[in-house]
Amino acid sequence: MTTAKADSVAIRKCTALEEMQACFALQKEVWKFSDAELVPVRIFVLANKIGGHVIGAFDGREMVGFALAIPGVRGGHSYLHSHMLAVRQQYRNGGLGRRMKLFQREDALARGFDLMEWTFDPLEIKNAYLNIEKLGAIARRYNVNQYGITTSPLQGGLPSDRLVAEWWMKSRRVVTLLNGKGLAKFEQRRCVDVPAQIYEWKASAVTRTRALEVQKRNQEQLMKAFAEGLSVLGYERDRNGNGQFVLGAWDEPWNY
Repeated sequence: MTTAKADSVAIRKCTALEEMQACFALQKEVWKFSDAELVPVRIFVLANKIGGHVIGAFDGREMVGFALAIPGVRGGHSYLHSHMLAVRQQYRNGGLGRRMKLFQREDALARGFDLMEWTFDPLEIKNAYLNIEKLGAIARRYNVNQYGITTSPLQGGLPSDRLVAEWWMKSRRVVTLLNGKGLAKFEQRRCVDVPAQIYEWKASAVTRTRALEVQKRNQEQLMKAFAEGLSVLGYERDRNGNGQFVLGAWDEPWNY
């Protein structure tokens, strides 16, 4: 499959009904959910009207990516919850996902938000690396089987465990990273491994139990670390494609 040039794609906010319908169609294409699990067009329309946003990535007039976010409140602190980000297959691995997150950040900051959150599968190595190392998000909450067993083949029939990414968009950690100086150094207190073979183990019914064993092991290790006050602050990948969560103490005064 030919990879398209993601850097030629234009990113902008979506407001028209036709754009929301295009988001809905792309959602189905990317995740292949059953109809019952799809986020309806109504929610995309509603997001813009209640303080969230819908961001579209366009190659000419064709939508090739989108991000959907809605506002939330926890402990009296308002934040933006980025519920979905999708990129068409041919446009992946070219930096478009990161560009879309940065566009989301710019819009969120302009409207007074300092925190954006989203959830991600702890077994997805590339996504974890983007969230932690390229964007500077941290993680210190683990949701067990958040959506139940979904119909998306991307989940591989496993429980839909999710880590919560916290992106403190004005924090020293994030600003330093986005200014090109890398992530701030921290004392490594714990590491949790994700084998590169996890994708093939999830994809086959014969080896799915091995993927489930990794998921259960990592669930226990991460939840124990979070209970001890540690946070995911780094993510490493080796030349063989294995991933590793690196945990330490989050020392910036942004807790709630």
